[in-house]
Amino acid sequence: MRRSLALLGLPLLVLAGCATPGSGPAAPTGATPDQRWAAFDQRAAEVADAWRPGQAWRSGYVPLEDATVLTGDPGFTGETKLVFTNGWFRHQIPMPTATPPDGTIRFPDGTLRVPLVSAAEAYAQLDKGDPPPCEGRPMAPPPAPGGGVAKPGGPTIQPGPDGPVSTAVDTPCVPLTVTGVTLGSAPVRTSRGQAEVPAWLFTVEGMRVPVARLAVAAGAIGAVPEGVGTDRPLTDGVVSVQSLDGVDGTRLDYRVGVGACDTGVTPLVLERDDVVVLGAGVTRSTGPCTLQLVLKPVSVTLKAPLGDRAVLDVAGVTPLTVVRR
Repeated sequence: MRRSLALLGLPLLVLAGCATPGSGPAAPTGATPDQRWAAFDQRAAEVADAWRPGQAWRSGYVPLEDATVLTGDPGFTGETKLVFTNGWFRHQIPMPTATPPDGTIRFPDGTLRVPLVSAAEAYAQLDKGDPPPCEGRPMAPPPAPGGGVAKPGGPTIQPGPDGPVSTAVDTPCVPLTVTGVTLGSAPVRTSRGQAEVPAWLFTVEGMRVPVARLAVAAGAIGAVPEGVGTDRPLTDGVVSVQSLDGVDGTRLDYRVGVGACDTGVTPLVLERDDVVVLGAGVTRSTGPCTLQLVLKPVSVTLKAPLGDRAVLDVAGVTPLTVVRR
């Protein structure tokens, strides 16, 4: 089961103390931060010791991020980002159905030949449907002045110099339009480090860069190992990772789940040669508070670039996968 958690907006307005459900014993009163974070160090060491990846992790292809990849800054507006995130596309070109020859994944430590899927199959995986209709606003963009098609997310302009203009609304009604496709590659974080992976590159109207959908056939994709885990809850004041948002050399950006009244969110990391374990420490409120999970973004800087090391959550040993936002 792939560990890929998105935002968990779970407000539950019940008056209670701010300790989260399942918390373990509280740290001793008056304990210094170093003493409190020692509980993280102990748990992180147990998680790191339990990490036992299989052969596919070391020699196969195990992607650690989503199969839809942006290769640069797409120039999103608020509306087009929402449409992209929901996977609302339409195409104005014939989608090639022929299966291409095997492709090559290029890892830092070597290469791997893998079977690929057709552009039509990749597009079917990319497209999640259509946005809901909006009253008075058509799903298909109307013709722009002088011909062509108005861009999704922009003003709706009727032909003629005096045509009425209506600005975009909060709810998107126009899918992104695919106008071209070619076979190329995209950078992807994998169990063997950053790799160049065969991908279908879809040209999308209104976006600065193509949308890449990885082209590797399902049979050649290794599964992320299941977590071993532990039944013992985290010590109170130590919180777990909800999502890994970005990896850039030595910098890791992630989000942790804290209580609504928790303060002093401190990113915590255990770094070894083969694995990195993440979490955070918080100071719990002693007064009444709503029982609510709040996601807080934090970052850590490693002593060395992450490379091909697994990133694990202090709550268990399932590798974290990158969640693009």
